[in-house]
Amino acid sequence: MNLLAKFEAKQIAKLTDGKSIPDFRAGDNVKVKVKIIEGTTERVQAFEGTVIRKHNDGLNSTFAVKKVSNGENVERTFPLYSPRLEAIEIVKRGKVRRAKLYYMRKLQGKAARIEERRDLPQLAAAKSE
Repeated sequence: MNLLAKFEAKQIAKLTDGKSIPDFRAGDNVKVKVKIIEGTTERVQAFEGTVIRKHNDGLNSTFAVKKVSNGENVERTFPLYSPRLEAIEIVKRGKVRRAKLYYMRKLQGKAARIEERRDLPQLAAAKSE
């Protein structure tokens, strides 16, 4: 491991201290809780939607979440290791066959639905035996 990778691993460990980042991927519905600072007040705002992109690049990892608010598509990109992120909760797992779901930007209503992925632990255990 080179010096830069060691430094980056140390920074990631420092930023994730006390936080748990779940294993999510594109197609999952997540609720992202972000710390918002307005003047002297501080509050936590939840942003819930579908993950359409996840970019793994060490300390520079990001993910994009899309939701529909009042009929308008709202897309927001979050740095994965930001100190402003309070928590990431997985609401529902999605079953998709793509890593980047940019086609979801054009879809509206029922066409924008994603089938739920149901990983059954007993089936996974039976296959490993």
